[in-house]
Parts: sequence; structure tokens; C-alpha cells
Amino acid sequence: MGIRREARELALQMMYALDSNSSIGLSETLQIFREEQIEIPGRVREFAEGLVQGVQAQREIIDEAIKIRSKNWSLTRMPRVDLNVMRLAVYELMFRADIPKKVTINEAIEVVRRFGDKDSPAFVNGILDEIEACAKTEQSSEE
Repeated sequence: MGIRREARELALQMMYALDSNSSIGLSETLQIFREEQIEIPGRVREFAEGLVQGVQAQREIIDEAIKIRSKNWSLTRMPRVDLNVMRLAVYELMFRADIPKKVTINEAIEVVRRFGDKDSPAFVNGILDEIEACAKTEQSSEE
């Protein structure tokens, strides 16, 4: 498994932990992961923490982008794994120009295939494809 895939999986675990326990914040969650998973290489941890921090900083924008494209699904009804995989991927699509869009989508599908249920890859792919298509349209109109 590549460094970035491992980091995305770690980031998903961090996001899930943040969702599951609202009494602890981002800093505390990151510290817990640093202490409990000392065997994780530094480059993996840095990329994962950067993703989680980015999602948390842009969460309103990210959640709105997902909400607009998820017809008949409120964010509260979505499986936590699916939602957090999408949050991480949408952050990459919208705020990380250094990561190719197709790589982001393919990685999200692989991660959700591992941690989600049988319907998760199609659901996540559909929403991420729409977000990526909108981003392309907006970029074209700006040029």
C-alpha cells in the first residue's frame, strides 16, 4: 500500500473518531492518534493530519458541496464512513490542486470499498463525480 493510501485510511479513522466523540476536539484527537499509533511513519502521519486539518477548516464548504449533490440524503442519514471519505476527497478536489482529481476519486473509492458497505463505492463515486464536474465547469468559465 502506498504512503498516501495509508494516510487517507488513517485520516478516515481520525475523522470517524472526531464524529464519534464530540467532546474531544481536533488537537486532542490528533494527539491520541500520535500516542496510540507510534509505528505510523512520519510522512504518512503528516499527510493524514494535513487532510484532517484541512477538512475541519473547510468543513462548512465541503458539507454544503456534498449536501447539494446528495439527492434525498441528508448528511445525518449518510453512513459515517461514506460521509467522511467524501469529506476527505472533496477537500482534495476543492483545495488541493497538487493532487490529480482522478487520483482523489479513485483513492476515495478504494478506501470506501475497504471500510464501507457494498453500496458505498457507487454512492461515493456518484457524488464525487458531480463535484469534480462542477469544479471543471467553474474553472472553464473563469478562464
